[in-house]
Amino acid sequence: MNYQLLNGADLAYIGDAYYELEVRKHLLEQNLTKPKDLRKASIKYVSATAHKFIFTKIQDQLTTEEMKIFLKGRNNAPHCYRKNVDKTAYLISTGLEAIIGYLYLARCDERLKELMDLIFKIVESGE
Repeated sequence: MNYQLLNGADLAYIGDAYYELEVRKHLLEQNLTKPKDLRKASIKYVSATAHKFIFTKIQDQLTTEEMKIFLKGRNNAPHCYRKNVDKTAYLISTGLEAIIGYLYLARCDERLKELMDLIFKIVESGE
């Protein structure tokens, strides 16, 4: 598969899966094991509102290529939204997930780890 030919929604699709798995692993490493506690903690990382907050904190640290991928994901987001999700947050969330998907498929493991570590730090410090 040539990841460079994928549209933003496809990159976000794989990015969402990778991101969610990394968050779940991270939470288990924090010794959270009760389903209720895991769900509550994961919302701080995986909701559209959380993604919007995270993006505002990391956007200055993204490369030019990553910003292009963000825009590709944001601009190619599905046009249907859940009523309880802010449209802007949803678009930003899709863009962030597209970056994660792109880095995963491009096998930029070091950069992906760097971003995930930064995201964990931001969420946990509430910066």
